[in-house]
Amino acid sequence: MNDFLQVTTTTDTRDAAAKLAQSAVTARLAAGAQVSGPVTSFFWHLGEEGQGEEWQVTLKTTAARYPDLEARLRAEHPWDNPEITAVPLVTGSADYFAWLRKTVTPER
Repeated sequence: MNDFLQVTTTTDTRDAAAKLAQSAVTARLAAGAQVSGPVTSFFWHLGEEGQGEEWQVTLKTTAARYPDLEARLRAEHPWDNPEITAVPLVTGSADYFAWLRKTVTPER
């Protein structure tokens, strides 16, 4: 299993996206986060096709910290059933990955 993950979620406002990003980084559940947007999304919701603008939050974390990050995103997200997905970061600079691990590892 790869130890490093890129996690994404979306919200309907820049402010909501920024709050999720800042909360995760402040809690050291993510080493860094970026807010991008708006993006145009096409989706099914409550049995109907929809379209709208969303803001994307991209976070970097470790597999060990992912459960806590997901729990925080769910608790603070304005939507009842938010998209929260993670993909492995299969390669990258050793220095970056060392920084990422150190940043999200809780101090003892």
